[in-house]
Amino acid sequence: MTVTKEVSGDSSGEELRETYVPSRRRIERERHKRARTRRATAIAAVSTLVTGVVLYFVVVSAPGWPRTQETFFNAQYAREALPKVLEGLWLNVRLLLVCGAAVLVLGMLIAVARTLRGPVFFPVRALAAAYTDFFRGLPLIINLMIVVLGVPALRLQGVTVDPVLLGGTALTLTYSAYVAEVFRAGIESVHPSQRAAARSLGLTNRQTLRHVVLPQAVRRQVPPLLNDLVSLQKDTGLVSIGGAVDAVRAADIIVGRSLNYTPYIVAGLVFVALTIPMTRLTDWVTARMDRRRAQGGSL
Repeated sequence: MTVTKEVSGDSSGEELRETYVPSRRRIERERHKRARTRRATAIAAVSTLVTGVVLYFVVVSAPGWPRTQETFFNAQYAREALPKVLEGLWLNVRLLLVCGAAVLVLGMLIAVARTLRGPVFFPVRALAAAYTDFFRGLPLIINLMIVVLGVPALRLQGVTVDPVLLGGTALTLTYSAYVAEVFRAGIESVHPSQRAAARSLGLTNRQTLRHVVLPQAVRRQVPPLLNDLVSLQKDTGLVSIGGAVDAVRAADIIVGRSLNYTPYIVAGLVFVALTIPMTRLTDWVTARMDRRRAQGGSL
């Protein structure tokens, strides 16, 4: 590394400027690093292309490929299904937004209830623990059937029978149990010295939880929370078991009429396209937090 100094005089006095000039060894090192990156990228591209070509020929050379192509990859039925599937997808997106917000709020309340201290709060902790144990153990599909099909059978006055609302309620009940455990893990990961320091400054237990513990807990648990939201996004398609016309149900209607399964492929690809951005966001947030943790920065 070479540092050159330039001294310039003006009305305000002398100004000292330093210009950084990288050394020859550093320039060669950077050139070698770029060449290695280009070589690795080229090798990965060629490997991916070869793998794709091999898989393509393996699939298309199978004896049953013509029939499979006609049944699952028919362009005519794909064009027919896409508008209906996209129309139904709007219901899935609305369910994701509403249920996602409800899951975060309810999950936080359950997590806080499970971390309350003192014998007086034992019933609250027990109820919160029973809730999480029950809904984490109960399969989501069974929960949906119980809520969507069982609640209307009770004929309760003032209780909705809308399959969309009932399906969203079942999704919220199940996913809030998972999210509550994520929040609880974040709360318990905060070192007790943080609470002690906050109390020594005069903060109450509630103020300590709100201003010291929860902000740190939420930041640490962002990646698993995003993963749960990705799973919720896919599982919104299960509300179709109650008759709600979402993307999956729209595809099912066309399949029942045409006896061709291409609409299912279209619906699946639409969900994949909707999920990929959130998945990449989760990966980016996770990598960013790992880098900051490795550098000793705050979370």
